[in-house]
Amino acid sequence: MKRLLTTLQNIWKIKELRERIGWTLLMLFIFRFGSFVVLPGVIPSALDNSASSSGSSDLLGLINTFTGGAWSNASVMALGIMPYITASIIIQLLGFAVPYFQRLQQKEGESGRKKLTQLTRLLTVAITLVQGGGYLTYINSIAGAIDPTMPTAIFWLSSTIILSAGTVFAMWLGERITDIGVGNGASLLITIGIIASLPQALAGEIALQIGAGGLFKLILEFAMFFVVIAAIILIIQGVRKVPIQFAKHMVQRAGTVMPAAGVRDYIPVKVNAAGVMPIIFAQALMFVPATIAQFAFGSNAMTAPSGLLRQLINPHSFTSTVFVFILVVAFTYVYTALIVNPTQYAEYLKRQNAFIPGVKPGKPTADFIDAITTRVTLPGSIFLGIIAILPSIAIAFGINAAFARFFGGTSILIGVGVVLDTLQQIESHLLMRRYDGLVKSGKLHGRSRMQTIGSGM
Repeated sequence: MKRLLTTLQNIWKIKELRERIGWTLLMLFIFRFGSFVVLPGVIPSALDNSASSSGSSDLLGLINTFTGGAWSNASVMALGIMPYITASIIIQLLGFAVPYFQRLQQKEGESGRKKLTQLTRLLTVAITLVQGGGYLTYINSIAGAIDPTMPTAIFWLSSTIILSAGTVFAMWLGERITDIGVGNGASLLITIGIIASLPQALAGEIALQIGAGGLFKLILEFAMFFVVIAAIILIIQGVRKVPIQFAKHMVQRAGTVMPAAGVRDYIPVKVNAAGVMPIIFAQALMFVPATIAQFAFGSNAMTAPSGLLRQLINPHSFTSTVFVFILVVAFTYVYTALIVNPTQYAEYLKRQNAFIPGVKPGKPTADFIDAITTRVTLPGSIFLGIIAILPSIAIAFGINAAFARFFGGTSILIGVGVVLDTLQQIESHLLMRRYDGLVKSGKLHGRSRMQTIGSGM
């Protein structure tokens, strides 16, 4: 505790770091404040009644978690930063398939990145207009949610403009945090929305278990929650170090030119190079059966005649859980193959006059890196699959759905990953000014000097 207080004092001593943290907290506060400003013409009490009568484990519940409750509040920030994240993912995927975007990402440097940023912003606005229309349709389907005295045309026009402005403002806040604050702005906005629902879910779980006399079970839940977080930290920062060596070079000593030994380093191949994307893709695909059932059977979707369909639209059934696990493992390999380019990395090593000991440059190096990546991805994909189905396992053991969501899935992976990245930035500021960092060793474990495969070169 004493060391922690000393570290906080050191943070306060650094003016630049103090200002960056202050700006970050201010912008996060503004974003959270916007989550409670309701759209004009919407009746909040009707939304509360609808939320209490609907389940918390469906797609809308997941979106509401990412927006920190702004979705269910019908606020001006109801769409949050999610359209911007969607646009960023689309642009990233286009960079793997379309030569124009590949050129912008890899060869045009700063000017290419500026063009990609501008395209991402324009695509964000387009996605916001589409999602805004869908969201207003959802609000309109709730009985009594819209003030009947407000003209329909005015409500749709004004709400579309406000939702778009709210998303653009959230995007601007995220970019400002990245530029003058601490951490990645867009990721922090999602994380603060996820964390915002944690206290209520935690209070509900405590009340549930204490009311049922399950104090020991509650303690066991907290212990397992801690173990899950520790395991996620290990898998996020876990790397397979592939040793590399730079070729010898000539140096002059006492008037004599002598060969100097080559510098040794390593390539950090991440155990979880795909991040949270496989879970997002798997969950998106698993929502397709629910959408089909909704169109085919309406409000009676759960009584669909097909037994398999009933199992698939129940996110916590055994069949659905098995499908999610398989999809996450498969998507982990697919997404890792997209973002990890062994051939490009082999060319980079060749340009740097470096090589892997015992492996020939060129195609053998690329094949070697590809084989290492494939083997390392297996435990990472299995771990992601387990994390994705942990909420269903937690519910099966009697944990309420709101708190079970934090036992796994995208929520905890995003939260832990963003916290680690933010701590790394604060750590860098402290170490540059010769202060002790936030961890005993002076740097976050698992971080390395070289960039991880797939993060760009």
